[in-house]
Formats: sequence, structure tokens, C-alpha cells
Amino acid sequence: MALTTRRRALTTLGAAFAGSVALPAAEAPAGEQRHHPRPLWRAHAHNDYEHPRPLLDALDHRFGSVEADIFLVGGQLLVAHDPEDLDPSRTLESLYLDPLTARVRAHRGSVYRGHRGPFQLLVDIKTEGASTYLELDRRLRRYRHLFTTCANGRVLPGPVTAVVSGDRAARAPLEAQRVRRAFYDGRLTDLGGPARSSLIPLISDNWTLHFTWRGVGAFPAAERRKLRDIVGTAHARGRRVRFWATPDQPGPARDALWGELAAAGVDHLNTDDLAGLESFLDAYRPR
Repeated sequence: MALTTRRRALTTLGAAFAGSVALPAAEAPAGEQRHHPRPLWRAHAHNDYEHPRPLLDALDHRFGSVEADIFLVGGQLLVAHDPEDLDPSRTLESLYLDPLTARVRAHRGSVYRGHRGPFQLLVDIKTEGASTYLELDRRLRRYRHLFTTCANGRVLPGPVTAVVSGDRAARAPLEAQRVRRAFYDGRLTDLGGPARSSLIPLISDNWTLHFTWRGVGAFPAAERRKLRDIVGTAHARGRRVRFWATPDQPGPARDALWGELAAAGVDHLNTDDLAGLESFLDAYRPR
């Protein structure tokens, strides 16, 4: 999705403000007072950085997961969807790491005050995976108290869990580390593999490559069984599940598909429509 000039200006201004101003401990961040306090851990903000206020808009809608695409450019990790959108002021630190640090400090150790569940930062690598991951690792080490850590196979929970997706060459240097502050985003082909959940806690895949149903008409019984088998297998191995490329236009098809995903126990529902998914999850009642 191309960014408009107006959105770019608003995003840059919001990110600069968030990255330079630490929130006072006694002051609630924007939106906290007007929303129900329960975090929506299932809500995943796909291409979060394309909203007017990256991260902050998702937090105002109580999302439990956001996605940031990164490019390694001149030693900096820049956040954008496409190379033509790169802006030196839109760094991973200014849009995500610094605001999350301020938020956790303000909330005495958690992203959502009074809720200790880990917030997920899904980092989608758009440039060569190994070199970009090694630079990402250097940045995460500067925020060591913010992130869940894996030390010699033991997971030590933190307020934020970083999961690396995108270019698959990132896996080798990540997997080789004895101590790391990031985890790997697997695919359905990894579900039966030998890697433990301490390396691959999340299984993500393209919905359209595995299912024909798009929310119109009845969900085929065989596909419903397949979906529930995938989720059951993942959960039995300590992994969460997310699908991308699901319908995201408001309407009954999207609601029907979200309903089936939620009923099957899918852990993250993918959307660009923050308010739409928030409303859906607030109204959703298990069948």
C-alpha cells in the first residue's frame, strides 16, 4: 500500500514525538482512559507502520502484536513497505523501540498497565536476512530489559517478544546464538520439524496457499478440520498460529472468516483495520 504525502508527514511527526519524549510514570498514554483496559492479545496490526501513528494507534486499539518491515540501509534499520518509501527519520528505534521503552517504563514493566502478557513485535526483514538480522540483534541488545530473551534454550519472558520474519537467511545466525533477544517466525512446513518452540514460537503462513474458503458461503468441513488440526498440533508443541492474506475488507465475509479463525483457536488475527478488529473481538463470543 503506497503512503500518501500527508500520511508520511503525520507518521514522521508522530514517530519523532514518541521517540523523543518519555512518558511520565503517572500519566496514562493516549487512548488508555477511553478504551476498555483488557488487551486484545489476538489482534495483530499488519503493516502497522502505515498508520498515521505507528505503534501508538495499535496500542490505542489495545492490540497485542504489531508488524514492522525493516530495510538495512547505511547501517540503519529503516521501516517501510517498499524501497521507494524509505525515510532516514523512520527508524526501528524511533517508531518502535524507543516508544515501547517509554511505555514499559511508564507502566512499571509492562506494555499494558496491570497485564503481564508479552506484547509481540514481528520484525519482517526486507533486505538480505543474515546481515540485517545481525544488525537487528545489535539494536535489540541496547534494549535488553525490554525483550524476552532465550539463553541456552531457556526462555526468560520480557514485556516485549521480538519475532523475526521475512528473508529466510536470518534463521542461521539467529539459531546459532546461545543468547538472543529474538525468535523465528516459522511456516507450516516447520510445524513437524525438530526445532523447539524456544526457537520458533510462532507459525505464520499465507491463508490462500492452504485454504480455498474466503468467508463466502459455508466453510468446507474438510478445511475446518484441517485448520483445527493445524492449530491443535501447533499448540501441543507450544507454538502460536497466524495467517496472512485473509480477507480484510469490512463485511460479512471477513467477519465469517475471523469467526472461524477465532473458534479454531488461531492466536493472531491479521488486519490493517484496527478499529474493525477491535470491534469484532470485543463482540466475539465463543460458540
